[in-house]
Amino acid sequence: MSEEVKPSDARSPMAGCAILIVALLVMVFLIAFSTLTLFRQYDAIAKFTDEAPRALEVTALDGKEGEINALARKLEVFRQHLLEAEEARLELTPDELNLAVAVYEPFKELRGTFRIESCEGERMRIGISFPLNGKPRLADEGESGWIASDMRYLNATVVAEPCLLKQEVVLRLHEIQVPDREVPVEFVQQMSPYRLMERYLTDATLGPAMAGLTSVAIVDGKLVLAKVPGEKPVDAFSQEEVEHGVSRLLKILGTVACLFLVFAGTVVFIGLRKKRPDA
Repeated sequence: MSEEVKPSDARSPMAGCAILIVALLVMVFLIAFSTLTLFRQYDAIAKFTDEAPRALEVTALDGKEGEINALARKLEVFRQHLLEAEEARLELTPDELNLAVAVYEPFKELRGTFRIESCEGERMRIGISFPLNGKPRLADEGESGWIASDMRYLNATVVAEPCLLKQEVVLRLHEIQVPDREVPVEFVQQMSPYRLMERYLTDATLGPAMAGLTSVAIVDGKLVLAKVPGEKPVDAFSQEEVEHGVSRLLKILGTVACLFLVFAGTVVFIGLRKKRPDA
């Protein structure tokens, strides 16, 4: 009687070790790459930002009771028309927009950091002083946590076009102008669309108002918000444009992950072939 030959159940320890080593190397690469990318980004941002904000003018309210009342009536009429099944149209000059920021409580966070300079053609010129995260550093005594950062401020004039994006008024950025400094196109593209009104989506008044709009544009030096019954609003940005800021990083990380999976699959396949009994 011939002795039964059992298939070898031996496993190559090298396959598991190789996969583990490659996985660790991929993890180290991703951490190092992400850290290097962030620090390079912080260095680039520091070239056109400042360590302190600039105070932008806030429209004075003294002696403007008539203008405030007229603006309130205009906004209330527009709000009522939005709730009804009829056409609604609101035209606001730069002065009226700045007055609304100064008067109404929901816009208090914009005071001193955001001011409409003009509306020209299809675009707006807006003075801004926005905070940005600075380069990470070890926290000083008295700061919470062990990692902190010093804020940088984008003190600039933004040239933007108001648009609609999924029931929200957003800004398509064309330029960010900083005196005597150049802002990279990549940074402008990463910030566009600028979702200035995102914080108001849940506001009891502003949220439904934006949801009822079918168009927003600059016409004859004014911001024009409109609702036309039966007209379907069209998003000014595709999903690809919205995700443009992270697409390059995701492609690189995805490529590395795919290479790792191909390598791991190859090692496993070789290991399985070695386990097969000889014919």
